[in-house]
Amino acid sequence: MPPFAAAALVFLSSAAVLVLEILAARLLAPYVGATLETYTAIIGVILAGIAVGSWLGGKAADARDPKELLGPLLITGGALAFISIPILDGLGTSLRGAGPTTTTTLTVLAFFAPAAVLSAVTPAVIKIQLASLAETGRVVGRLSALSTTGAIVGTFLTGFLLVAAFPTRPVVRVTALLLVLLGVGTSLALKRGRGLTVGSTLAVLAAAAFSFAASHPCEHESAYYCAYIVADEDRPSGRALWLDTLRHSYVDLDDPTYLEFTYTQWFGDVITAMAPDGEPLSALHIGGAGFTMPRYLRAAHPGSTSEVLEVDELLVELAEDELGLELGDDISVRIGDARSTIADGEPGEHDLVIGDAFGGVAVPWHLATVEFTELVRVRLAPDGVYVMNVIDYGPRRFLRAELATVAAVFDHVAVLGRPDSFGDATRAIGGNYVVIASDAPLPLAEIAAANARRGRSDELLSGAELDRFIGDARVLIDDRAPVDQLLTPRPVD
Repeated sequence: MPPFAAAALVFLSSAAVLVLEILAARLLAPYVGATLETYTAIIGVILAGIAVGSWLGGKAADARDPKELLGPLLITGGALAFISIPILDGLGTSLRGAGPTTTTTLTVLAFFAPAAVLSAVTPAVIKIQLASLAETGRVVGRLSALSTTGAIVGTFLTGFLLVAAFPTRPVVRVTALLLVLLGVGTSLALKRGRGLTVGSTLAVLAAAAFSFAASHPCEHESAYYCAYIVADEDRPSGRALWLDTLRHSYVDLDDPTYLEFTYTQWFGDVITAMAPDGEPLSALHIGGAGFTMPRYLRAAHPGSTSEVLEVDELLVELAEDELGLELGDDISVRIGDARSTIADGEPGEHDLVIGDAFGGVAVPWHLATVEFTELVRVRLAPDGVYVMNVIDYGPRRFLRAELATVAAVFDHVAVLGRPDSFGDATRAIGGNYVVIASDAPLPLAEIAAANARRGRSDELLSGAELDRFIGDARVLIDDRAPVDQLLTPRPVD
């Protein structure tokens, strides 16, 4: 085999493995979310596939003519890449839910086999290129380096270009097709076309057909989210925005003052306590999604201004096109990660900061630390209020840690939760909580009164009771913020 052909095969097969690895996160996200556990499962499973494929590929290359292996390996790898899509979409709904077991299971079923098969290409090529023991080190070193280079190029190409420019599933299918064509071409070039049977052709065509026939929940896809909008059957003007596994926002197209989710009602209670007569407020929103609260402030507190920090431009477009958002002087958007864009504004310019940014069911860790909370404090007026949506269940270790973190920055802190949600972990309801913080005394009585006027009797924890609830929870800092590990994403039985 000519050296350039050998180099191309190991480069392209390794690049394909890493293309699939990066895209796996987007394919898995609608079913298990995009958390640290998701990426951990993907990296671990792909590395396991590479290890097993390299080992077994080397054994197979010693047992038979390695030239007979290359074409079938590439064709099989392409077929398995096709099949990864219907596997995820077929099993994802029944196995839906964040957690290491579910995530690892789906990743193994969808991506272990193609990673292993494609990783067997490199040892087979090395065996072909080894003319004598005298050049073993040079051949193995060169081809191993080219394999790693292919993996690097596949990583950068996918993460920086393909995910942003194209939908995920077409990229997987094109990668699979190119692998199949590369395998056919390799078999013909090496005059090992006996593997190109009618049966293998039908198997590849069946895999491609299943891939294109698979259904999935994504109406819109960006580099960050699988997004889709669902109409409310009980409220004709109601629309829910889903991001991956989470029903993230709810908007009433006809009545922007309508707040469907309990935690948004708590936001409304705090706003009412701050401005009981509908006075205008200056607000900074960390996370936009459906733009529920900016629209609420515009309608319920005329003259208010809202600056929204949103990482995903697609969500802004969806909100404008399908959720009735009209941007203007009173609602502006800054695209980018809130950790970097929050410092762009003027110190002390906002009466209110609303934190409602999520990746799956978790607050992104870099938006949950003391360092970020200090940036929030800079943007607030001296008597301004920070409210933050948090989801947690069971022992609520993340909620406790976040409360400890916010309390390390602000002088006054409280938290709103459903009745009986702050008790023993085995009996607590859990779910959404809203953390409330300020350097000025909080209007706790007014918040409770606004909550009661909604016909609710939610718990508002502060003072010594809050201190007891926080207990010995550690403050989250940039160097130590294990949000995904602290979070209990679903109720404990």
